[in-house]
Amino acid sequence: MFESFSRADQRRWGQVYLRGLLLDGRRKSVEPMAARLGEDGNRQALANFITTSPWEAVHVRARLAWRMQHVIKPTALIVDDTGFLKDGDASACVARQYTGTAGKVTNCQAGVSLHLASDAASAAIDWRLFVPESWDPASPKADPAKVTRRRKCGIPEEVGHVEKWQLALDMIDETRSWGIEVPLVVADGGYGDAAAFRLGLEERAVDYVVGISTTTTAQPEQARPYAPPYGGRGPRPQPVYPEPAQAVKKLVIEAGKRAAKPVQWREGSRPGSGRSGLKRMYSRFVALRIRPAGREIRKRADGPELPVRWLLAEWPATESEPVQFWLSNLPADTPLATLVRTAKLRWRIEHDYREMKQALGLAHFEGRTWRGWHHHVTLVSVAHAFCTLQRFTRSPKETAPA
Repeated sequence: MFESFSRADQRRWGQVYLRGLLLDGRRKSVEPMAARLGEDGNRQALANFITTSPWEAVHVRARLAWRMQHVIKPTALIVDDTGFLKDGDASACVARQYTGTAGKVTNCQAGVSLHLASDAASAAIDWRLFVPESWDPASPKADPAKVTRRRKCGIPEEVGHVEKWQLALDMIDETRSWGIEVPLVVADGGYGDAAAFRLGLEERAVDYVVGISTTTTAQPEQARPYAPPYGGRGPRPQPVYPEPAQAVKKLVIEAGKRAAKPVQWREGSRPGSGRSGLKRMYSRFVALRIRPAGREIRKRADGPELPVRWLLAEWPATESEPVQFWLSNLPADTPLATLVRTAKLRWRIEHDYREMKQALGLAHFEGRTWRGWHHHVTLVSVAHAFCTLQRFTRSPKETAPA
C-alpha cells in the first residue's frame, strides 16, 4: 500500500498509524492511539504524518483498489455519503447540513465514498470531502469567515462546491483510470433522484440500479407522443405526450398489489429459517417498464420518445402501498430476482460505514486540514480492507457472515 511513499519514515509511520487504527480502543484519534502504541507512540510524529506529510492519498487508494478487486471480484460499485459530526467550526468544510448519520441537519463534514462490492464482501476505495457552498469563494452563498479559513485548512484554491452526484461520477472516472472496470453502479435516492447523475452513468456506458423518491415522474411504457395539429403559422409544434407524467408511486399502485411477486435476495446474520439457519431477507416486489420524464431527460432523448427503463418497487404483503422505489437501465429481459438483489446490494456500504466507524475510527480524526482528512479516511479504508482479507483467510466454519 505504501510503495509510492518516497521516504522510509513515511512508510514507518504509515504502518504505525494503521496499527493504531487496528488495536483495541474506543477512540482512534492521534493522542489515544499514541498512548496505546508503546515505543511507537510518538504523538508528534503521528500527527505530522497524518496531517502535513506530503504523501498522495490517491496513490494508496489505487493500490488498495487493485488489491481488493482480485479478492472481492466486484459485481457493482456502490456510491454513498456519510457524516462526520463536529462540535466546532474550524475543520475543513464543516457546516450545518443534512446527514443520514444523524438523521437531521447538524454541524458536520460530509464525505462521499465509492466501494467495490459483491455479495460476499466490499471495500471503500475512493473518497471525496464535500465542499458546501458556504466554503466556496465563487458561490453567492459564500461565508466570509469560512472562505478565510480555507487557507488555514489547506483547501486547494481550485477546489470549490461540487454536487455529491458529480463527485461520485468523478470517482467512477478516477477508478476507471486505475484500470478498474465495474459496469454497474448502485446508489440510494440521494443520487438516483438526480437525472444528471443517471445520464452521466449512461454516457459512460455504465448500468445502474438507483433509489428514487416517490415523486419521481414517468410515462407508462405504452405511452407515445403525438404531434399537435399545425396551424399554418410559426414553427411546427413538437411532439408531446397526451397525458402528463405521473408519480412512480401512482404507476405502481395502478398496477395493483397483485402484481407484486415474492423475492428472497439473501440470508442475514440473525438466526432464522434459511437453509443456513439464518434469517431470510424476503419481501414482495413490482417491476414495471416505464419512461422516466423530466426536462433534462427530454433534452437528452434521441427523438421525441422518452427512453424505457425499469421501475422496481418494494411492496410488502403487510403494507397498503409500496414503500421503496428504484430505477434501472438494465436490459429489458433482466429477471426480477436480479433487479432485487442488485438494488439490495447497497447494504454492503452501510455495513462498511458501521465497521469503519465503530471499530476503526473513521469519524475520530481531530485534525482540521483538507489533507489530513483525506489521509485519515484512506488509511481507515486500508485497515478495513485488512480486516476483510483476514475474514477471507479463515476457514468457512470460522468465518462470520460479512
